[in-house]
Parts: sequence; C-alpha cells; structure tokens
Amino acid sequence: MVRASQATTFSSSAYFDDRGPHGTAQPITEHVNPHSRPIVSYFFPKGVGEHHYGERHPMKPHRLTLTNALVMGYGLDKQIHHIYNPRPATQAELEMYHDHDYIDFLSRVTPNNQNEMRHLIDTFNCVEDCPIFSEMYDFCRMYAGASLAGARKLTAGTCDTAINWSGGLHHAKRGEASGFCYVNDIVLAILELLRYHPRVLYIDIDIHHGDGVELAFYHSNRVMTVSFHKYTGDFFPGTGKLDDNGASLGKHFCLNVPLQDGIDDDMYLTIFKTVIEDTVTAFRPTSIVLQCGADSLGCDRLGAFNLSIAAHGECVNFVRKFNVPLLVLGGGGYTIKNVSRCWTYETAVLVGATIPDELPATVYDPFFRDSQWKLHPPLTGRVENQNSPTSLQRITISIRNKLRYLQGAPSVAMQEIPPDLEGWLADEERKQEEIDEERGTAFAGERRSDRTMARNEFFEGDNDVDQDEGPVSVKRTVSSRKPRASGKRARGKARGRPSANAKEDGEEIEEIPVAATSRTTKPRRTAKPRARARAKPAEKDKDLPDADLEAAVDAETDAPTPVDLDIDIS
Repeated sequence: MVRASQATTFSSSAYFDDRGPHGTAQPITEHVNPHSRPIVSYFFPKGVGEHHYGERHPMKPHRLTLTNALVMGYGLDKQIHHIYNPRPATQAELEMYHDHDYIDFLSRVTPNNQNEMRHLIDTFNCVEDCPIFSEMYDFCRMYAGASLAGARKLTAGTCDTAINWSGGLHHAKRGEASGFCYVNDIVLAILELLRYHPRVLYIDIDIHHGDGVELAFYHSNRVMTVSFHKYTGDFFPGTGKLDDNGASLGKHFCLNVPLQDGIDDDMYLTIFKTVIEDTVTAFRPTSIVLQCGADSLGCDRLGAFNLSIAAHGECVNFVRKFNVPLLVLGGGGYTIKNVSRCWTYETAVLVGATIPDELPATVYDPFFRDSQWKLHPPLTGRVENQNSPTSLQRITISIRNKLRYLQGAPSVAMQEIPPDLEGWLADEERKQEEIDEERGTAFAGERRSDRTMARNEFFEGDNDVDQDEGPVSVKRTVSSRKPRASGKRARGKARGRPSANAKEDGEEIEEIPVAATSRTTKPRRTAKPRARARAKPAEKDKDLPDADLEAAVDAETDAPTPVDLDIDIS
C-alpha cells in the first residue's frame, strides 16, 4: 500500500500514473451469491506469468500476470464462485496423450545442457519458435494442470464454467513441440471430459488454425472441432482448409472456417454465430471447450484481423448462452496489453458482470498509458478486408452440407426416418403383432388372440382356442368322457386324425359339421398354419342371383348352434 505522501517508488518513477480527467474504475464490492448459477471457477497457477521464452520471442507469459491484475482490480474475484491455484500436472497425466520419450525429454532438457541434447532437440522440434528456456517443463506442467483441474471440476459437476487463461496451447503434437506450444493442454482436458461426457465440442477463435487438437481427434466422432482462422496456404501452420473434415469415424466431425485478412466485427460475428448454432444443433454437445486466442484482435503483433475486444467477447457470450458445461482457455495473443484487456472483459462476460470502460488502478498502469487507460480503445491501423459476403456465404453453405451428413449426434439412439409418407402410413395400419413378427422380437405373438396352429394339433380345456370364424370345418375335442361304443364311428367328410394323447385318454374326437348351407368344404391336405378364414362363395353359389345369395347368407347367420352327436354304425 502506497502512502499518500509517497509519490515515487524506489525506482524514482510514479507508482500510479496521474490519469487526470480519464478516471479510474472502482472495484466491485458485492459478493456473488454462493447458490447462484452458473457456477464459475477461475484457475490461475501461481507464478505461471513469471516465465520467459526469450528477449525477442513474441510469446510473453507476463500477459497472464497483467490479466490477473485487471481481473482483481475490477473486483471480479468477488463475482467468481471459486478461485484455485491448481497443482501442476504429473508426468503420468501428460503422458495420457504425449509420448513418453517426448515428456522425458522435456523434463530433462535445460538451457545448460541443450548443447549435449542437440540431436533430441531437433527430433522434438524444440527450435526457433519453441526454444529451450529456464523451467520450461515446470511452465508446461502449470498450465496443463490448470486445464486438467478445470475439466475435472466440470466432470464432477461442481462448476458450470471453468476459466484458465494460461491454457489453450493448441499447436503441440503428440511427440513434438510446435508454434510456441510444448504440451497440448486442450487435448488432455478433452480426454478428461470424455471420461464422463459422450460428446465434446471444441471451438477455436485463434487466428491460427488449431491443428494440434484437430489432429488428435481427426478420427473420432465424439469430439467435433470447429476452427475459425486465417488461411492462405503459407500462413502458420498452413493447415485448416475448407475441405479438411476428418476421416474414418471422424468423417464430417472436423469443421474449418478459413478466413482472409481484415475481417471485421459484423462479418466475423455473422459467420461465427451461424456456424456454431448449426453445429450445436446437429452435434448436441454435452460439454464445450472454447479456445479464446486473442491474436485475432486488431493490431496484434502476429495477426491481421480487425476484430474489436467487444466482438471477441460477444463470441464468448454467444457460446455461454447454450448453458452447456464450458471450459474457457487462453491461447495466442502477442500484443500483451490488448490480450489482458480482452481476457479481463471476457471474464466479466462469463460471470455476468458489467464493468466500466475505465481500467482500474494497478501497478501496471504504464502499460495502458497510450490508450488512456481504456478497456475498449479505438482500433487503429486497420487492415484491408479481403473477405466478401459471397465468399463467407460459400463457406457457410459448405459447412451446412457437411453437417447434414451427421444425421444425429453419435452415441445417441437415433430413430429411422421413413422413406416416404406412403410407407409410413402403411406401417401405421399394421397391428403391433405384425410389426413384432417382422422385427423378430421376443414379444412376437404374445398378444395374439387367434393362435396359429398346425392342422394336426389339438387341445382341450383352456387351450382350446382353435375356433375359426367363418363356415369351415372345425375339429373340437369333446371333454366329456363317455364309454366307447362298439363299432365304428362316423367322422364326416373331412376326416381328422386324432392325436396320440387323445387316444390314450379315451377321448372322442368329433367333427362338428357346419350349419346347413349350400357350400361345401374340402379338407386341407397340408399342415401349414391356418390363417383367419374369409367367407367366400362356393362354386355353386356363384350362379345364384344376388337376392338368393343374400338369403343364403342370412340363413347361415341364423343357423342353430351345432351339437355333438354319437352315431352308431352297425
């Protein structure tokens, strides 16, 4: 705390700049309700911003320290439910994705022994963009451990949104470093989420293509990757063209939105919201990982877009509104004062707080003197927009066509779409028993009232369910036991062979003649299952006039019930 009488520090420079009429933001003092939703967790490994890639290297971990200072200066820590200093990732956790030899190399190499390990340095691509610096392995373990901790909190359901601005290093491969990235914390976090969540959507708004994450899940249908990036063919990493869309099971689960220099807020937000909304509708993710690389902002040291901090934050806000467990990570960004402002604003968006345009007073005020200590400074040095509405429309149509191939989210039961309306109506007219028989289910026939039986099958008592409708010969088992009379017994024209059990029990098999009609019934010669009989006119009935035919039918309807008769033949 600086006393009122003290105007300078030990370095003889002003501790806080005199802002004059520009004003200073007052920190939020109201604490968040612990029972409010969504629950936001903030992960900041202590000391992660103290590492240094090198004097002339564009990657500056110090941007994380500036971001954390602004977040605390605005009082956003009081609006965050939980703030964690996560433990570093272990070697075993890093090897959940990365090769053992590569992780072992990272743990042993130092600036002092790098000359002795030159052959391994070339093998693992730790040259130029990925230099060897002091405590490099500890730095990797810090930001990877924070992403893993956030994924675990989401999986456990103890938070709805997890923030780790130190993560998001999306270029690292399984066995080599790439693009300032040594360990791919995003892949490790997604693998942790897949332990519980069936589908994870990865969204990348870094200006560089998220090639490391795409490659890791290129053959998987449980992770869909969507990357919005600059693509010219020679811009790093040189991948991410529109036609790259996955392979094998991951076919069409990889989407790339290649953009040109100078895209502005309106164009970017239009294509971003259209693509993401269609993707969420088709894929139905159970969790989302959002990489918020800030090198897509205007005036970035390595970027060439014209995005404002407000537009970048609107992308985060749009994803937040899906109310899906969300892991928010950092990424690129090489104009550190813009990066820290951007991620501070997006922290406020994620916790649902409104912060003023004036920056709070921090020890890093000199960094923001040229922008007059504003959160949203005007964009200067705009790049010519080489994107046209026609080109963006072509990209949107292409992505929608790819999403049509999904036909429902994976790992979810899908219903078959009827081929046409006529076939659907035909299926509706069928009974459930017929549908069960076609499907071959175990329930087929259990609800049938007209039991199908062979010609030579006979039953008695409650099992006697073989009565058929219509004027056909019906065989019945006479349940009343009578003494067997001497002589033969008349069977009628349609002879039925009694079953063996019936003969043993002394039961008498009688054939019940149908009521007197003009039709005759011929015995069946096959033992096929008998279907429901339909009344058909006999041959001789065809010659009758319509009136006589109706009279015959009426006579058949009014016929008395047939009875069992015993006839002795001498």
